[in-house]
Amino acid sequence: MAFNGKVLLADDEPHIRKFVGLLLKQLGPVSIIEACNGQEGVARYQQERPDLVLLDVNMPILDGIGALRAIRQIDPDAIAIMLTSLASRQIVEEAADLGAVNYVRKDTPKDELLKTLRETIEACFEDDEPAP
Repeated sequence: MAFNGKVLLADDEPHIRKFVGLLLKQLGPVSIIEACNGQEGVARYQQERPDLVLLDVNMPILDGIGALRAIRQIDPDAIAIMLTSLASRQIVEEAADLGAVNYVRKDTPKDELLKTLRETIEACFEDDEPAP
């Protein structure tokens, strides 16, 4: 399945946004909307209404958990994957409670990260095609 939806990628590290963006483009002709902090991510979500959101947990101004909470208030059906350098059980559980569909460590090997993104996207979008 080729994924051709809009993806909001919120991370304060430009090289991570570039790396994850390149991985996402391997899954199909995605349109990537970038944000450098959680507050900008929420604003971009409200403007663009992407099909998928990838949020870094640790960002300035508004962290990923706060951004996820705000995005889910805007759209309770928003599909979000959390990205992090550190995975604490409490944060993972909080993200899951807020509706995150997956939680991925940034230091995951590239092939495994790509596989996880592919499997998560297929599971979330198997019955419908996101808008071009």
